Amino acid sequence: MHEIGLCEAIVEVTLRQAGGRPVTSVRVRAGGHPVDPVVLDQGFRLAAAGTPAADAIVELVVEPPSVRCRRCGAEAPAANALDLAACFRCGGVDVEVTGTDEVVLESITLGALEEES
Repeated sequence: MHEIGLCEAIVEVTLRQAGGRPVTSVRVRAGGHPVDPVVLDQGFRLAAAGTPAADAIVELVVEPPSVRCRRCGAEAPAANALDLAACFRCGGVDVEVTGTDEVVLESITLGALEEES
């Protein structure tokens, strides 16, 4: 499962930015390839276990890749795997996949530090 490495990196950056404060939620934007929100959430929970981010809600925003047909010039987001192989308009197979394949930690929501007694 390659998602666990991705989740470990997300948790690492989250904790670094949180500076010891509890994390209540994170928003992650993934582009270019499908990411299963359930798998990402489970991986995040596993990687964050025992940390201030352990109970954080994970919001995933997926940006599908775009496909441009070199034959007819049609361009659109890929709605499914077939769109990555053939033009949705003319059926041509000379398509170019564009868009980003980045994963970005967009935001972190922090909770209040617990006061020591």
